[in-house]
Amino acid sequence: MTPTIARFLMCRPDHFAVDYAINPWMNPASWARDSKILVDASQREWAALYRALAGLGATIELVSPVPHLPDLVFTANAAVVLDRKAVLARFRYPERRDEEEPFESGFRALQGRGLIDTVTKLPDHLVLEGAGDCVWDRTRNQFWMGYGPRSDRDAIEPIKELFEVDAVALELADPRFYHLDTALCPLSRGEVMFVPAAFTPEGLARIHERVAPAQRIEVPMEDACRLAANAVCVGDTVVTSACGIPLRLELAERGYRVMTTPLTSFLRSGGAAFCLTLRLDWRSDIGSVEDAAVA
Repeated sequence: MTPTIARFLMCRPDHFAVDYAINPWMNPASWARDSKILVDASQREWAALYRALAGLGATIELVSPVPHLPDLVFTANAAVVLDRKAVLARFRYPERRDEEEPFESGFRALQGRGLIDTVTKLPDHLVLEGAGDCVWDRTRNQFWMGYGPRSDRDAIEPIKELFEVDAVALELADPRFYHLDTALCPLSRGEVMFVPAAFTPEGLARIHERVAPAQRIEVPMEDACRLAANAVCVGDTVVTSACGIPLRLELAERGYRVMTTPLTSFLRSGGAAFCLTLRLDWRSDIGSVEDAAVA
């Protein structure tokens, strides 16, 4: 059987809305004024992202939407997944804590189908909002872990122990970039796209220590504020909500094809392409089945 090139977890935006504010992007009053238009737009935009990923050869698994959980659509926050092991997220804000149960149910279902081997939880005192703050870098065989606004720095040790890989903690400094995935994206050829202003000087120094100058791609602030770094990389294709000409040209020069699929309604909640997906097939040392298929 030919393996899928990538496997993602997504959730249809049947109940997506901006009903509360837990980051600077969210404005419930503004959403309410145009809710009918925005709800329709979110359905179209999500479907376009789904089609884009499927068109690249990805398999999409779905977790069922739940009424009154508008941010369940952001499946990147569901868990940290590597080597067929899932560590479930724990959320900082009470507005999102009710997502933990349906996400756990979704992963138990994936385990029952043989797609995940183990499903575990962090120690009770720790907060870590899934892959939103724990981004896998297959080139360096490590996690980049964001902390500060939404996740605890101390979550790094359990992650290192559970997955038996290295992890590098990066403190986030700008409230607009409240999760690491809004400000950093490792690419398949080894480059790392990142937003310098999103990190403390110490965090930025750690990126520079681990990523050679030739592999650093600094995202212009205009693109950063459209969450261009919140991208999904499948092979040599970078799927993103928006990408300005300079960044697009730089990526093209490095051998990447940029596929833009606007996600304007989701930006109102502070999320884009990466936030709306969770990669399920990453493997340490190999990276993912797309690497194993050509090994």
